[in-house]
Amino acid sequence: MTDVRIGQNTEVTLHFALHLEDGNTVDSTFDKAPAVFKVGDGNLLPGFEAALFGFKAGDKRSLTIAPENAFGQPNPQNVQVMPRSQFEGMELSDGLLVIFNDAANTELPGIVKAFDAAQVTVDFNHPLAGKTLTFEVDIIEVRAL
Repeated sequence: MTDVRIGQNTEVTLHFALHLEDGNTVDSTFDKAPAVFKVGDGNLLPGFEAALFGFKAGDKRSLTIAPENAFGQPNPQNVQVMPRSQFEGMELSDGLLVIFNDAANTELPGIVKAFDAAQVTVDFNHPLAGKTLTFEVDIIEVRAL
C-alpha cells in the first residue's frame, strides 16, 4: 500500500455502500467488483468525492452525507400536475415510475404521486432528493495520475 491520498489527479478503487437513514441499502459494490473512478470524472457526485479527499488505501469509513452534498433538496417545481389524457391506456398506481422525453429527447423519469379521473401528479425530483445518506467506503487503491 502506498501513501497516495485521494485528491485531484488521482484514480480510486473502492468498495462502497449507500444507505438510507432507515438502514436500507440503495446501492453497494461489497458483493461484486469494486468501483473505479478518476476524481472529477463525473462518476461520483462532487459531495461524495469531496468527502473522500485525504483518504488512502486501507481506509474504511462510514460518512454521513447531507442532502445538499448528495442529491439536493426536493424542488417543488419538479412536481407537475398533468391531464389524465396523457396517460391513456396506462394502469396508474402511486409510486409508478413513468418516463417522459423532454424537448432534447432526454429521458426524464418521474414517480406518480397522486391521480384521479382528471389529472395525474408526477414528481420529477431524484428519488434520493432530501435524503441524508450514509456512504460506507473501503478504499482499496489510490493511484496518482
